[in-house]
Amino acid sequence: MGLLSFLNPPAKKPLLPKEQIDPEYKKMRLKVFLGIYLGYAAYYLVRKNLSLAAPGMIEEGLIDKAGAGVAMSGIPIAYAISKFLMGSVSDRSDARKFMTIGLILSALVMIIAGSLPYPVGVAGNYSFTVAMMFIFMLFAGWLSGMGWPPCGRVMAHWFSTNERSFKMSVWNTAHNVGNGTLGLLVPAGILIFGAIGITESWRAAFIVPAVVALIFALFCWWAIRDTPESCGLPSIEEYRDDYSGAKAAKGEEEKIPFRRLFIDYIFKNKMLWLIACANVFVYLIRYGIADWSPTYLTEVFHWDKDQASIAYAIREYAGIPGTILGGWISTKFFNGRCAPVNVIFLIATAIGVIGYWQADTISQFTTIPIAYIIYTSLALIGGAIYVPVAMIGIQALAIVPKNAAGTSAGFMSLFGYLLGDAVLSKIVLGYVAQSSYGWNATFWVFIIGAILAAAICTVAWGKEKRMMEERIAAAHK
Repeated sequence: MGLLSFLNPPAKKPLLPKEQIDPEYKKMRLKVFLGIYLGYAAYYLVRKNLSLAAPGMIEEGLIDKAGAGVAMSGIPIAYAISKFLMGSVSDRSDARKFMTIGLILSALVMIIAGSLPYPVGVAGNYSFTVAMMFIFMLFAGWLSGMGWPPCGRVMAHWFSTNERSFKMSVWNTAHNVGNGTLGLLVPAGILIFGAIGITESWRAAFIVPAVVALIFALFCWWAIRDTPESCGLPSIEEYRDDYSGAKAAKGEEEKIPFRRLFIDYIFKNKMLWLIACANVFVYLIRYGIADWSPTYLTEVFHWDKDQASIAYAIREYAGIPGTILGGWISTKFFNGRCAPVNVIFLIATAIGVIGYWQADTISQFTTIPIAYIIYTSLALIGGAIYVPVAMIGIQALAIVPKNAAGTSAGFMSLFGYLLGDAVLSKIVLGYVAQSSYGWNATFWVFIIGAILAAAICTVAWGKEKRMMEERIAAAHK
């Protein structure tokens, strides 16, 4: 009970003098945006650590490939459920406290995981290490669910609907920055560990990024504030005269009971179910391409690990400009609506998948080196697929009351990570790729997934436009 009371949202403060509101609003919006951007990037410093530690652990005989795969599966399983459940807690909590505590605990889990002694496997028995790492990854996945929901809450309260597509698309690049930074911190940490005489270099993959994440947690505590009203400022709708979003349910400060929150604003929301189904196929492509591209490139094109790593990085970093471009198009041409942008970029994703799949054939007809075609196709896929990843999250915030933002975001992730990632992109695609139909069938799954997602977003196109027009009309009556 004490912890729940500590997490309570802060009370409203008396409104600041009129002449102070605009400069204070501008300062605080920049401050909270930097807080959730760097904070969310830091969450990615304490999520994929085992993936980078595994090669060293395998080399030292602490774990094998199969065991590492089992242990890593704990992350998406726990994260999918946590992001939904923790989202409902986040909707009734101070975003500043919620996000900072989750980041601190995530970092501590990784520090412990990287500090404990693990036995060398005997006669192929790595069960103890696998079990311990699986437990740590479950904890890490669960705590990762405390990252997105408070960010969604902050975005819903500090940025209005007609500007949110661009602002949130910029914010959504934080995970690309976090993943890339993790890749840089690990080799730097290995050098540091070697310099101080620690021979088990794999431990650096856990400990060094976690220490950096703790530093970012301090920044989050300094920068993030829950709502404008808690800072003596008017609501974002009043400040920007934008009433196209959903109002908070019976007062923004109200802690809605979970049953009412889920039944009234999630379960009965047909639009939310619609985009959740699209999210399944978006995550199938997002993680299916990411997880299987190294295996595909080494098996089919006989690329070495360095070439496959470059291809992986190109796809990841292409998501940064692609996501920002998608947000700009949404704001500039569609008044913040997301469905039209989703359709455009899902079509681009399908084109990239075809180019990736048929790279050999394209090379034969055009004499373009096959590596260039693969790199270009993966860049197109990465630049395009991260747009609906971001836009669906933005839609999820726009179609529910502001004090249901975290639960809505978690509902999207439950579909995306559990069904799209864990079930379809890992389990189903694994069986498909291993079947007699092989990689050709896998690419057909990607293409069909892109078509289905685009079709669902096309249905949502008109619904989204009518919903926003009705809200604006109601607000000006």
